Amino acid sequence: MSDESLNPTNIGTLADHTIPRLGMGTMALAIEGRPENREQAIETIHAGLDAGVRYLDTAWSYYLPSKPGTGEPEDMGYGEYLVRDALATWKGPREDVLVATKTGWLRTLDNDGKYGWRADARPETMIANAKESARRLGVDTLDLLYSHCNDPQVPYVEQMEALKQLVDEGVAKTVGISRIGAEEIELAGTILGDSLVAVQNQFSPVHRDPSHTMEVCERLGLAFVCWSPLGGFLDPFNRHLFDRFREVAQRHQCSYQRVTLAWELARYDGLFTIPSARNPQEIEDSFQAVALKLSAGELAYLDEETSAL
Repeated sequence: MSDESLNPTNIGTLADHTIPRLGMGTMALAIEGRPENREQAIETIHAGLDAGVRYLDTAWSYYLPSKPGTGEPEDMGYGEYLVRDALATWKGPREDVLVATKTGWLRTLDNDGKYGWRADARPETMIANAKESARRLGVDTLDLLYSHCNDPQVPYVEQMEALKQLVDEGVAKTVGISRIGAEEIELAGTILGDSLVAVQNQFSPVHRDPSHTMEVCERLGLAFVCWSPLGGFLDPFNRHLFDRFREVAQRHQCSYQRVTLAWELARYDGLFTIPSARNPQEIEDSFQAVALKLSAGELAYLDEETSAL
């Protein structure tokens, strides 16, 4: 897609990068259901970058444990290594790409073979894992580092002080917070100041930000980054919540996923959305949302709650 076809309102600034507001989440390439062929995962990232993606989102916890518990050390870092290797073999301008990762969450595997997640946001863990992330990604300083969750076992102030230490030590240039409410956003701002640039929370037709954290971000001048912007692939959800998006997609002769992402981008100019993809076709289709213009009437129709369906 050429720069001329981009809707100029779908360009924004995040962590000192002026980039399209549609990036790429890489979780689907690194956890259960990931491509068996690692080269396909790298090809998918390349396809996103070639289409125009300039924001790649990964995490310390994007891997699969190979044994009950948190797995073996060699399991860890799978998602970050994918991003590192994809960028190292891409022929485009690496300096234009914003790479974000997250700290404070682990993957788990129970004795019945079920994968899960576990918070560990103790300051010493967050700091050690962030430094591991920088090494895995092959950088001296992380562009953007998120606290992956609010660990209920650790006072949130201590979690934010760990992020501040990482900024002060030069491990991260900027920081964000994820999976949190309005109160935590306000508290984080008092500790992190201008180094806090983003909140990454769930938003889609499935989950419409019931805590109104998007409004808090807009008021404070923070970016709001949507995770699971197409509903997510790990948990079941009501597919009828996308019926109106399918109707609008028929009129535009495109996928309902593209309409969904364009609807999200229309929320406000500080919103970024990061759909995942497991193959090149999915991210190429998703990225075309930056050029899709929905009418005011279409946006109003899509804004109407459909949770009763």
